[in-house]
Amino acid sequence: MAGICGTDLQILEGYAGFDGIPGHEFVGIVDRTPADDERWIGKRVVGEINIGCGQCSWCRQGVKEHCENRSVLGIRQHGGAFAEFTSLPAVNLHEVPDSIDDETAVFVEPTAAACRIFDQMTIDAVARVAVVGDGRMGLLTAQVLHTATPDVTVFGRHAAKLAIARSLGLQTATSDTAVSPSSRFDIVVDVTGRPEGMRRAIEIVRPRGTVVMKSTFHGEAPIESWPIVVDEVVLLGSRCGPFRPAIELLGSGAVQVKPLISRIARLDEFESAFAEARRGLKVLFAVNR
Repeated sequence: MAGICGTDLQILEGYAGFDGIPGHEFVGIVDRTPADDERWIGKRVVGEINIGCGQCSWCRQGVKEHCENRSVLGIRQHGGAFAEFTSLPAVNLHEVPDSIDDETAVFVEPTAAACRIFDQMTIDAVARVAVVGDGRMGLLTAQVLHTATPDVTVFGRHAAKLAIARSLGLQTATSDTAVSPSSRFDIVVDVTGRPEGMRRAIEIVRPRGTVVMKSTFHGEAPIESWPIVVDEVVLLGSRCGPFRPAIELLGSGAVQVKPLISRIARLDEFESAFAEARRGLKVLFAVNR
């Protein structure tokens, strides 16, 4: 199976200049390997999407995400998962335990991206956190952060999506809800995938708070920079993350993904699947259906 994410939708708009088969959230069965990796054959796996050159200083530090010569599954110079077969180096693979079904396993990659925030900063149990954006990545990110602090509020524009957030134990508010200076948040994560999301995040973060930038989109995001300087706001870019804690969170049930799935489609239904992904939550492809 493979999942459509916001980045895939942005690729159709020109993001990253990618020309090829998209798709980077997947679970699959290893079919064929080089002789040295035959132990992987038949295993059910998910895969890290960045493929490093193995030679540069970043790769030698074990940080293939910033390899200058990297390719990225379905995003940069490497065909993606919306196909019958895709390929990755064995070092990128993680076996999926039997306790996690295919529909849940598709969410390992985006859940890992949310877990990356924990690598970059400390979030304690008294932190007040806001997630701007009520889409699939917003609801995933909010759940991951909710494992660190009970005070997580999702800001969004869609009543149905905010209702799902509440069913997952999260607090909610509409995007235009006024936030007084005394009620601003310690940490605000922008996962809207829209330029206006960054502006809203800066509006509702407290002085010396942190805005985490998770949105990737085609085009520019014009913002006023003076509030960042005057309020001494930290801007933190955050991208791909660790798979092992993501698998643990999904396996334990701490992060719930079934409420986020709005449709499971065949690959030949790609036009309607992408159209639904633009207005709904998570659309999955059952590749061999």
